[in-house]
Amino acid sequence: INFIRFIISKLSVIFMITIIGSGKVGGDAALFSALKKLDDQILLLDVAKGLPQGEAMDINHMLSEQGIDVEVKGSNDYEDIRGSNIVVVVAGSARKPGMTRMDLLKINASIVKSVTENIKKYADDSMIIPVSNPLDPMAYITQKVSGFDRSRVFGMGGMLDLSRFRQFIHESTGHSRDSIRGLVIGEHGENMLPLPRFSSVSGIPLSSFLPKEKLDEIVQNTKQVAAKVIELKGATVHAPGNAISAILETVVRDRKQVIPVATYLDGEYGHSDVTIGVPAVIGKNGVEKIIELDLNDEERQMFDKGVANVKDAISGIEI
Repeated sequence: INFIRFIISKLSVIFMITIIGSGKVGGDAALFSALKKLDDQILLLDVAKGLPQGEAMDINHMLSEQGIDVEVKGSNDYEDIRGSNIVVVVAGSARKPGMTRMDLLKINASIVKSVTENIKKYADDSMIIPVSNPLDPMAYITQKVSGFDRSRVFGMGGMLDLSRFRQFIHESTGHSRDSIRGLVIGEHGENMLPLPRFSSVSGIPLSSFLPKEKLDEIVQNTKQVAAKVIELKGATVHAPGNAISAILETVVRDRKQVIPVATYLDGEYGHSDVTIGVPAVIGKNGVEKIIELDLNDEERQMFDKGVANVKDAISGIEI
C-alpha cells in the first residue's frame, strides 16, 4: 500500500517548474515551492553567472536538513528550460524606496520581452506567471510577445495584495488568519481594489465586525504598505515569494481555487485588450474561468481607473 501511495504521489506531480530571476524573490519562490514539494526538481535561471547556482546550493543544503527530496538546480542557459510546464518570470529591476511600480515600466519592459521570447523559443507549451513590476503591463507584454492563449499567462499581483489585506483584517479584528477570506482585484499598484464587501471572517461579512471608517482605513493601508516595507527594509521578499508558490500550488495540485490574477480581458468587466487583476478559477489548465463580480458604482470607478492607468502604460510600450 505504501509503495502504491508513493507511485501515485510521484505521478501526481507532472509539472516542471522554472523560475527566471534568482534574486531574493525568485530564491524565496523556489524555497517555498520546494518546501511544499510542488515538484521533484525546480530550476532557477538567471543571466548573472553563479547567482542561480549559489542560490540553488543554499536552498538544497536547507532542504537536506529538512529531509525533503526536492532538487533545486541553477543555470545561466535558457536551453535548460526545455520541457518546463510552468515558467515564473521574476527577472528585472526591483522597486526601490521612493519608486512607484510604474517607474519600472521602461526598465523592465525590454527585459520581460526578451525573457518571453526565450520562453517561447524553448518552452512553447508552458504557462507563464509574470511577477516583474509594473505587473499588469508586464503581463500584457508577456501575453502579446508569447502569443500564448490567455489561459496560459496570468500574473501574480492580486495574490500578494490579498496577503496584505488579510493581515490588516487580522490586526483589526483579532481573529485567526485562517478564518479570514478576502479579495483584491484591479491594478497591482496605487489603483488596486481591496473589496471589503466580498470579504469575511468564517463566512460572516466583514462589515459585521468593523465600521466603514475602519474598513476604509484597511483599504488604504493595503494600498500603501508595500512602499512602507520597501522604505523600512529595502525590498519586499517573503510575501511575494510565498504568493508565487501559492499560485504554483493551485496549478500543480489542480485545486480550482478562486484567486485574483492579472489576466487578459476580452470583454469581461466591459474591457478588452488589457491585462489586469480579476478573480479566476486556477487549475492545471491555468486560468479556467474568469469570474465577473457585480461591482457597485464606487468599486467600478476604482476598477476602471486602474484599467485606464494600465492602458495608458501599455500604449507607450513598443511590442
